Amino acid sequence: MKRFTTLLASLLIVTSVIAQNWAPVGENIRTPWAEQVDPAAPLQAYPRPQMVRSDWMNLNGLWDYAITEASAETFDAQGEILVPFAIESSLSGVGKRVSKGEALWYEREFTVPKQWKGKNVLLHFGAVDWHAEVFVNDVFLGEHKGGYDPFSFDVTPALKKSGKQVIRVKVQDATDNSFQPRGKQCIINTGIWYTPVTGIWQTVWMEPVTPAHIDSYYAVSDIDKGEIAFDVEASYADGDVVKVALLEGGEGYSAEAPSQNVLAEALVEDGKAVIRVDDVKTWSPDSPYLYGVKVWIERKGKVVDSVDGYTAMRKISIKQDSSLNRYNRMALNNELLFHFGPLDQGWWPDGLYTAPTDEALEFDVVKTKELGFNMIRKHIKVEPARWYMHCDQLGIIVWQDMPSGDKNPEWQMYTYFNGRERHRSAESEANYRKEWKEIMDYLYSYPCIGTWVPFNEAWGQFKTQEIAEWTKQYDPSRLVNPASGGNHYQCGDMLDLHKYPAPEMYLYDAQRPTVLGEYGGIGLVLKDHLWEPNRNWGYVQFKSADEVLDTYEKYADMLIGLIDDGFAGAIYTQTTDVEIEVNGL
Repeated sequence: MKRFTTLLASLLIVTSVIAQNWAPVGENIRTPWAEQVDPAAPLQAYPRPQMVRSDWMNLNGLWDYAITEASAETFDAQGEILVPFAIESSLSGVGKRVSKGEALWYEREFTVPKQWKGKNVLLHFGAVDWHAEVFVNDVFLGEHKGGYDPFSFDVTPALKKSGKQVIRVKVQDATDNSFQPRGKQCIINTGIWYTPVTGIWQTVWMEPVTPAHIDSYYAVSDIDKGEIAFDVEASYADGDVVKVALLEGGEGYSAEAPSQNVLAEALVEDGKAVIRVDDVKTWSPDSPYLYGVKVWIERKGKVVDSVDGYTAMRKISIKQDSSLNRYNRMALNNELLFHFGPLDQGWWPDGLYTAPTDEALEFDVVKTKELGFNMIRKHIKVEPARWYMHCDQLGIIVWQDMPSGDKNPEWQMYTYFNGRERHRSAESEANYRKEWKEIMDYLYSYPCIGTWVPFNEAWGQFKTQEIAEWTKQYDPSRLVNPASGGNHYQCGDMLDLHKYPAPEMYLYDAQRPTVLGEYGGIGLVLKDHLWEPNRNWGYVQFKSADEVLDTYEKYADMLIGLIDDGFAGAIYTQTTDVEIEVNGL
């Protein structure tokens, strides 16, 4: 008992010292969850809920950092930064910006657990914006370009036999001084353009695997056939057997506490398997049933690697209604469903791209469901995997945008077929295609995602028909919204109009569902609840809550009438205030 008390006291002292070296910076408001951020162990939830292994190490916490010229090959530490919060954010403890001609460096030590001896050690990054170069013990492991998808390196060859190991990361981020996808990030913050996000902004972690291990899997359900098709990528030796099993699940199912009741299993051959599902339980906002998934490798009857995940039986499609006009509408599990939800930008006054805690990340999804919405348009941002898990568990459909990039041309939102498109450089186009595919690969197996949105308005919009057709071909299980509020072409699965502040149907497509991709934006300035006290903007502003509610109801009544005229879905702007905008619910 004395030994335990001494150890506990030592840990408390270490934690206290760490806390003294970190504090939020800046004068902007913070969310209630900011006080719950533990600088010794921020964001400790398992970061990859679709592919869970029990043995892993979280590397979030205080790292050394420095800002140097982009050409620098090393650095001297200038202070500490709290990972995984972007350097511009309050919760990073730094609050500095990084220009196009500069590099942001990170460094920290770690020790490989003794029980990992003999295994391969994988280093995972949830997301780093934008160009990351990774070193371990001064050995260059590789680089990654893209601010929104996870990437990994096998660090085993770079590890020392024992003792302290050192990770070093060099990041460059041009924001809107280049073609890269960046969403709402902008060096000059006015109107709807927000603070840049540079560097590590999602969890960094490690896990041990055997040389034979599961790399990834994708699951696609077919409720009409009662089947789930699996594509499995794995590294294994001759004679090894790869298998997949479907497990009994339920609403709120988590792969971190996997079911032990196996419903069916199948042998994976040439990377593919199909499981027949008896007594199908479908996923919907009213009943978000999730099945458990287990994928494993056997060698002479012994399991050498396994991962736990989940999936769902659900179908997203288009179907005509029974009205005289036979309007095209969206259907879920072969039943018509009007998609209605908020535009959700996923920004935090204290963490920018990164929610302070997992509870904070879940809160907006819970509140959206409580407000009666059945979907969310994730607006030109991609979230950490756990956000999509929360949507899966709670029953929220997601329209997933591709973060916009390149330069923004002029466009005509009220015309059809003849809008101007962006002429991108070969490098810009190749990068867009690469990042869009990587984002789709990352999110492919999350049941909540019902629609891919390659372009928002005309922000970098190019080759719309070609991109929409490729997106649909790559994932025929979901709808494709080719350009939300942008240059309109008769491609993809829907026509998406934007109209502020009141809803209006100024175009109509008899061949596809017509949706209202953005409307509303009702603003209310509330003292002590503002990101920026002296700069506030909205599509329309009022001075009292009663005026806001009256206007919201007025627009809702107008929208109901437009549903009868053919609207198949609508997105209200927006979930929360963001920086200068004060139009959040």
